[in-house]
Amino acid sequence: MVKEAGSMDRPWYRFWPEGVPKTLEYPNIPLHEFLERTAKQHPDKTSIIFFGKRVTYGELNNYADRFATALHQLGIKKGDVVAIYLPNTPQFVIAYYGALKLGAVVSGVSPLVVERELEFQLSDSEAKAIVLLDALYPRFEKVWEKTQVKFAIVARLAEYMPWALAFLGTLLKKIPTAKIPPRSNVYFFRELIEKTPANPPPVEINPKEDLAVLQYTGGTTGLPKGAMLTHENLVANAVGCAAWLRATEGRDVGLAVLPFFHIYGMTVSMNFTIYSGGTMVVLPRFDVVEVLKSIEKYKVTLFPGVPTLYALIVNHPDVKKYNLRSVKFCISGAAPLPPEIQKRFMELTGAVLVEGYGLTEASPVTHSNPLDPTLKTVKVGSIGIPWPSTDARIVDVETGTVEMPIGEVGELVVKGPQVMKGYWKRPEETRMVLRDGWLYTGDLAKMDEDGYFYIVDRKKDLIKYKGYSVYARELEDILYEHPTVKLAAVVGKPDPIAGEIPKAYIVLKEGATATAEEIMKFVNERVAPYKAIREVEFRSELPTTLVGKVLRRVLREEEMQRLKGER
Repeated sequence: MVKEAGSMDRPWYRFWPEGVPKTLEYPNIPLHEFLERTAKQHPDKTSIIFFGKRVTYGELNNYADRFATALHQLGIKKGDVVAIYLPNTPQFVIAYYGALKLGAVVSGVSPLVVERELEFQLSDSEAKAIVLLDALYPRFEKVWEKTQVKFAIVARLAEYMPWALAFLGTLLKKIPTAKIPPRSNVYFFRELIEKTPANPPPVEINPKEDLAVLQYTGGTTGLPKGAMLTHENLVANAVGCAAWLRATEGRDVGLAVLPFFHIYGMTVSMNFTIYSGGTMVVLPRFDVVEVLKSIEKYKVTLFPGVPTLYALIVNHPDVKKYNLRSVKFCISGAAPLPPEIQKRFMELTGAVLVEGYGLTEASPVTHSNPLDPTLKTVKVGSIGIPWPSTDARIVDVETGTVEMPIGEVGELVVKGPQVMKGYWKRPEETRMVLRDGWLYTGDLAKMDEDGYFYIVDRKKDLIKYKGYSVYARELEDILYEHPTVKLAAVVGKPDPIAGEIPKAYIVLKEGATATAEEIMKFVNERVAPYKAIREVEFRSELPTTLVGKVLRRVLREEEMQRLKGER
């Protein structure tokens, strides 16, 4: 058992941000009450800007009520899972909070997944309904009969865009759409909202126990797992985010380009903004020019992102044509932030860009560098210090019970109100990562004498491509389906833009032949684009243990040495 620490054992308190409480009292409310409270206090304030179209908090809450009523009329009840298969759009926010108002559980689905991945998540979560973009309907239709989904609600990208822009986009075919065949259990989002009254039935919710979100994350087996996040978990992380930003200025307008289906965007871009009464400038995908235009036009002040986004911005040839000085604070997560990118972005914008850390199982944020304009308490290369009401330790990898000395590498474990309830239908894996209230992250880290934490490696075989999690085992399983492959291993190769790219090492069967292009095509047709293998190296053998287990660590070290040699 990891020992509890007294306040004197938390050296990070010496560098604690001024004005930020060390512990917080969290409201014992369901997550959707954030929206109801803000709508009551600021009904006419803009909650969402979507390609110039503005939605007020009063309108957003009314739409969510209507959606909740519609779900109720269609038979959805408390505890049922509603999948949201959408990019960042007003419909995502409406469906998310509408489902929560009914006591349903939301499960966000990446629009990038292919049929096999979509079928798995819908089946594993036992989703009863899906809200999806019309352009994604053909993909869903191919797997529908293999799932428990009873009905689909189809949204169109143009529904909440300004009329002229939507018309022009449709006319020029810049807005992808798909024809939806008539079915009795297919409904259309806008039509459903407009014809349904805003009177959802009252539902009693226990924030500590009842699930709000079933968030899928990768596993060491290659199969995604559903992290069970309660209302309390998500409330705590949104309130913690507000506390961390409380000592700052200019957090009123946030750029919501991080995907809402990802826990980082869900909490830091959506839930936090609605809790704090800010405005979301919502973009359905990352386009550098659109981001630059939006920052300048709407005077964005808060820009959470991942290193790839900041790298693409600073490297854009026309970046200096845009006024980005409104940006005040940025928290980078999901992957290590290169110091050079951090420096160049801050010089370009004048903003404070710091690195933080989180994981799906913690809703997600547990650490961040202080948002200190003087940068005196910011440490480059560090994920920072634990957030309010959050504790963290470095423990030995073998037993997970012995706390490691300052500077020694071990597994990072965390404890706090944002830590998940467990994995959906996976009690054994839950017991492995949740021990005596501590979440074992699987990340290898160290802590310095000031209490700042550093991620040094991954215990799990996780590849971070542009902030997305890619699991080696999943790709290897597919590689082994190829008729010519004898041995296969996938590792993350360092890349200056993407962070890491999936690279495959292949040993072919005796007498077999194959090209790198053939291997990549075989795998990449079976996975989402961000999981695609981008490089293949053929070898006569792979490094293995005595029992034949491939040593991915050795392959990663070879790539690092090769990178150093190229420099």
